[in-house]
Amino acid sequence: MSLIISDWMMPGMDGVELCKQVRKNQLTSHIPFVLLTAKTDLNSKIEGMDGGADVYVEKPFSLQYMEVCIRNLIEQRQLLKNKFSQMPMVPLGSIAGNPADEKFLARMNDLIERNFSNPDLSVDFLAEKLGISRSGLFAKVKALASITPNELIKVVRLKKAASLLAEKCYRINEVCYMVGFDNPSYFSECFQKQFGVKPSKFAGGELF
Repeated sequence: MSLIISDWMMPGMDGVELCKQVRKNQLTSHIPFVLLTAKTDLNSKIEGMDGGADVYVEKPFSLQYMEVCIRNLIEQRQLLKNKFSQMPMVPLGSIAGNPADEKFLARMNDLIERNFSNPDLSVDFLAEKLGISRSGLFAKVKALASITPNELIKVVRLKKAASLLAEKCYRINEVCYMVGFDNPSYFSECFQKQFGVKPSKFAGGELF
C-alpha cells in the first residue's frame, strides 16, 4: 500500500499544498497522507486536515507513535474495504477516504449501473469514460478496493442485485438478467460467494 509522509515546512511547496495537489490528481487522490508539523495550534490543525491530510502528527514524536498512527490508518481503510466487499447493502462510496475519491467512485458506479446490459462494459470502457489509462484505473481500483476493475464490476452488479432483491418486487431470475448476468445459476453462485448467503435466503425465501 502506498503512503505519503510529508513535513509541513518545506522549500518551494509546503506539505499542505503538496497534499492538495495529491488530492487533485485522479491517479493519486486515494493515497493516504500523513502530515508532520511543529505547528500545534488549532487553526493549523484545521488547515492541515482541510488540505486533505489523513493524519496530523505533531513534532516532536516517537517512531513508535508514528508506526501506530500509520498502522491504524491502514487497518481502518482495510476494515472499510472488507465491509464493502462482504456486506450487500454497503455502497461503493463507503471505501472513499476523501471527497475526490467519493466523486470518482460515484462516477464509476453510475457508469457500471447504466451499462449493465452493454456488451462493451469492460475495464477499457470504464477507463475511457473516466479519462484515465487502463493501468491507472487498475492501480487505483486495486488501491481503493483491493480487487481488480473486472472484479469491481461484478461486485457492483451483485450489490445492485441485492438492492433489487430487498425491494421484493422481482424474482431472482429477473434480477439476474437486470444486473447483466446471463446465467441464474452462475449469478446465485457469485452472490453466495461474495456475500455468504444465497439470493433466495437474502430475499427472505419469498422469491424463486
